[in-house]
Amino acid sequence: MTHRPFPGRRSVLRGSLAASAALTLPTAAGAAPAFALSGRPEAGWGVQAGDVGCDSGLVWVRSDRPARMVVETSATESFRNPRRWRGPLLGADTDFTGTTRLRGLPAGEQIHYRVLLADPDDPRRTGRPVTGTFRTASARRRDGVRFVWSGDLAGQGWGINPDLGGYRIYDAMAKLDPDFFLCSGDNIYADGPITQAVALPDGRTWRNVTTEEKSKVAETLAEFRGNFRYNLLDENLKRFNARVPSIIQWDDHEVTNNWYPGEILTDTRYTEKNVDVLASRARRAFSEYFPISTLRRPDGRVYRVQHHGPLLDVFVLDMRTYRNANSPDDQSTDGQGILGREQLEWLKRELARSRAVWKVIASDMPLGLVVPDTGDGKPNIEAVAQGDPGAPLGRELQIAELLRFVKHRRITGTVWLTADVHYTSAQHYDPSRAAFKDFAPFWEFVSGPLNAGAFPANTLDGTFGPDRVFVKAPTTANVSPADGYQFFGEVDIDGDSGELTVRLREQDGNVLFTQVLQPGRVGQ
Repeated sequence: MTHRPFPGRRSVLRGSLAASAALTLPTAAGAAPAFALSGRPEAGWGVQAGDVGCDSGLVWVRSDRPARMVVETSATESFRNPRRWRGPLLGADTDFTGTTRLRGLPAGEQIHYRVLLADPDDPRRTGRPVTGTFRTASARRRDGVRFVWSGDLAGQGWGINPDLGGYRIYDAMAKLDPDFFLCSGDNIYADGPITQAVALPDGRTWRNVTTEEKSKVAETLAEFRGNFRYNLLDENLKRFNARVPSIIQWDDHEVTNNWYPGEILTDTRYTEKNVDVLASRARRAFSEYFPISTLRRPDGRVYRVQHHGPLLDVFVLDMRTYRNANSPDDQSTDGQGILGREQLEWLKRELARSRAVWKVIASDMPLGLVVPDTGDGKPNIEAVAQGDPGAPLGRELQIAELLRFVKHRRITGTVWLTADVHYTSAQHYDPSRAAFKDFAPFWEFVSGPLNAGAFPANTLDGTFGPDRVFVKAPTTANVSPADGYQFFGEVDIDGDSGELTVRLREQDGNVLFTQVLQPGRVGQ
């Protein structure tokens, strides 16, 4: 297959995005689109691409009935001489979702794709194709890399508000023409019901699109699936998914607030109290609704490294599945920590192997911000820092081990990106300010939420010497998206100089803070 040079995503998308946006979306009540009445499968929930590298990627779709998934790819949106990929049969066992891996793609080129859903009994009967596009990672350093990141969607009861145009932040991110989107967790709020209306403090009313599955906390597999479908009711998100591939990780709200393995809930809203049972159902729904390569492995893990050409490797962490129980976190020894021993050794090994100029560590929780867990009335800790500015304790011991490893192996270009705390900030960590000094300086950048309540800034823990260089956060808790404080971040790596520029942006794309980092350094 012959591919033309990459002409710029904005120009090539006009036709394909218009076709995608024109598809009728199923209503909140689940009514089938009119075209589906003809008896042909319909893909009203759009398409997604994920974990895209130099020569491969994953494409996702959901059907309204049993169907065979077929993907066609082309260098042009006319789909002349397309390449065809036979995907899986979609049925009730996966909630009619499916993912197809595309291999042998050309590096650094725009790939147009369309998904066809065929009647399993008659392959000639297909529904209307749903189109999307993505650009594979370039094998050439000079092409550069740009991506965006954020997290926290539909939290604290703030769902899709038609009065505000829904999740408009996705349109702002799309305008930057990113190579991919990194979602740092809390893709859904399974523990956060959505009601039709919420009274705001100033007398206004926030209106939500609602569904049955979002009317209570998610406990059954069907309810977890319904939480993921809820976000796909938003047209902004559907358009974004059709043009920007994703790298997805998870955190707590895909299951329930501040969960850890082995936890037994005291929350009276739940009839199923065993968190391990809830997490198993949530993980299954998560794997069905996102194109993630490692979830198809026998171990079904979320953590992975995504290679994006010579400039960038993204190390996606899972700080939820392998952690120890939330506690005051002040123990002097801690073999399990927040990553678990196996994941920590994997991360050290992969960081040492990486030859990328920049090594982004996608962390679903911040390092030096004190994130408490007071759900059961005890002063427990949810993240890493526990507020003691002295020598590392508890989960900090594992992070100290990792930071020491990075320094002594002289691993260059590490940058930490996270979300979780529902505001945006930049922290610089330096041993000259720290109680623990055996590490090289590094930056941690925080963004989010995408569409959730905003909260005041967390306090800092001095163990690793953080200096909060920038922060924007409200002074009161759970500020609605109608009042702003919705954020995303942008990372732009220049192909010529290798410089990495981080920009923290507001919902409309306005730049709040910029930091330029130089390549080839152990510490910044």
